[in-house]
Amino acid sequence: MTVSIPPPLVTQLSTTEFHSDINGRTRRGTRTETLFDPATGRPWGSVSHDADLVGEAVAGARASHTGGEWRSLTHLQRADVLDAIGRGIDARVEEIAALESLANGKPLAATKAEVAVSARWWQYYAALLRTTREDRIAISATKEATLRREPVGIVALITPFNGAFSLGTWKLAPALAAGNTVIIKPPLNSPGSTIMLKRIVTEAGVPDGALTIVQGGVDVGQRLVEHASVDMVSFTGSTGAAMQVGMSVTGHLGRFVAEAGGKSAHIIFDDARLDDAVTAVVQGGFSATGQTCVAGSRVLVQRGAAEEFTAALLRRVSRLRVGAPTEDGTHLGPVASAQQLQRIQSLISQAIADGATVLAGGAEPPRMAAGLEGGYWVAPTVLRVADNSADICQTEVFGPVLTLTEFTTEEEAVAMANDSAFGLAAGCWTSDMARARRMSQSLDAGTVWINTYRGMDWQTPFGGVKQSGIGRENGIEGLREFQEVKAVVQDFAAAADPFGLA
Repeated sequence: MTVSIPPPLVTQLSTTEFHSDINGRTRRGTRTETLFDPATGRPWGSVSHDADLVGEAVAGARASHTGGEWRSLTHLQRADVLDAIGRGIDARVEEIAALESLANGKPLAATKAEVAVSARWWQYYAALLRTTREDRIAISATKEATLRREPVGIVALITPFNGAFSLGTWKLAPALAAGNTVIIKPPLNSPGSTIMLKRIVTEAGVPDGALTIVQGGVDVGQRLVEHASVDMVSFTGSTGAAMQVGMSVTGHLGRFVAEAGGKSAHIIFDDARLDDAVTAVVQGGFSATGQTCVAGSRVLVQRGAAEEFTAALLRRVSRLRVGAPTEDGTHLGPVASAQQLQRIQSLISQAIADGATVLAGGAEPPRMAAGLEGGYWVAPTVLRVADNSADICQTEVFGPVLTLTEFTTEEEAVAMANDSAFGLAAGCWTSDMARARRMSQSLDAGTVWINTYRGMDWQTPFGGVKQSGIGRENGIEGLREFQEVKAVVQDFAAAADPFGLA
């Protein structure tokens, strides 16, 4: 197979062929898909998959969980392993980042930073294991309840193409910390970084059976989430897919956690620090080429500041550099696939037909350097839209597209922001702290950022309301999602005899 990626990137890869990993053994599937470099549109690797491997994976996971080799370890023992996983990630940042950039088109500098910070999630959950204690409830003078937090059992993790490694870490670190046995299905076009993570986890001391990787697409995912022996599914992806997965999981009373789509409002009041707001809007809307669920893609600006803000925003957008992920200074790489490119172009074209005004970019792809003409390129786009109910303001684009809509009053801003099926995140810029507090209470979103945007870390719970998800990731709340609570009640007095028969 001809390798299309630049030598500085391809030389960091130990393999370009990927398969499932079940009970520590490589399992080749009966079907093979070609992997394409989004910067060139040319093939660079392959992945094999087979839905029939799901049964073998689940059976192996169940045997491992029943055997108890992982879940029977003490909190302190598991914490030591989690710390070792963090160190293993630190040692392999270059190759993992290369695999991520090849999958989703993000600039290599961004994927390196993503992978490097992922180690902190493992350190955080190791620290939680070392410091959390069982809760005790004094029921009476002689009776006490101890609340034990135990693993759920067999947990399936389904990860997204825009961050298979980093967002997979959000799930895997607390799932393993809780003592679960885990099966991961990475996205079909991003199989490699999860295989690297499996190697790191195994080297750190997690038994082979405690973590299984099954490669595949929708058919494999459906077979996995429908399996009656899977106790829990944690999913990240589109809202439509989350709904389908949720129905399959809850159909056999499995536990379900989902982080789904978003169409986040980024609200700029006329008393905001406009330079800072512009910086945050550009970062929040165009990072990862807009391929983030928390992209602040609906920019709502108060009329008193609209002219100044818009001019500053367009000046900043004009300086964004679209280029190959491997090139220094690239701000936006390609989008992840030809299908996503076509979808984004169609949404932009329809918005223009519906009356949107193009302030920057548009459906026409930017002119690229030789060798990159076949890539999946979208220019950073800003559309002025008068009506927040327009399809472009209600549909998650998952690309570098911002809509700009004006409002007059705070009440109008809140109504517009909440006029969405989604509720993942929102941002608000104002110098009025009383208003900031009111906005944080009024906005329907799992996360509200005030005078900042898109800041996420291992300590702060993250998730959505409405159609943006169920449950939370990160923080101690993220660990709790992967635990069952068992109440152990003891009475230290003689048994009560209500019938007088003793």
